[in-house]
Amino acid sequence: MELENNAEKSVFEEIPTEKIYSEKAIRIGTFFAGPLVAGYCISENFKVFNDFEKAKNTWIITIISMLAIIPLIFIIPDNFPSFLFPLLYLTVSSYFLKKFQEQNIQKHIQNGGETFGGWRVTLIGLLSIIVFFGIIISVVLLTENA
Repeated sequence: MELENNAEKSVFEEIPTEKIYSEKAIRIGTFFAGPLVAGYCISENFKVFNDFEKAKNTWIITIISMLAIIPLIFIIPDNFPSFLFPLLYLTVSSYFLKKFQEQNIQKHIQNGGETFGGWRVTLIGLLSIIVFFGIIISVVLLTENA
């Protein structure tokens, strides 16, 4: 009887029409391309889940973290293990995904909702890297002139 109730419930559930970013895609994109990927993808998921306040807060956290990371790049020693930054991004984004989106993502997929493919996350990652290096180059050029 319980199986029938679940089947009836799922028949009447509305199939999501918008796509979201999967946890796996966000984690991989974040590891390889940085926190801008996490900020963008998590924010976009919040919009699909109709939580616009959290989408805005995600961008605030992303910008603050970028403002903290960029100066660190210039002050860390050369022998600092560079793989620690991607691990830090991955850890923080995984925490926020698990805490704020894991259930919504699972529900979205269970209800027949789709996720964006890996190529879209790859493109977002490439754009993120370009923006990140653009900021770093700008900082270098501005401090050089000063």
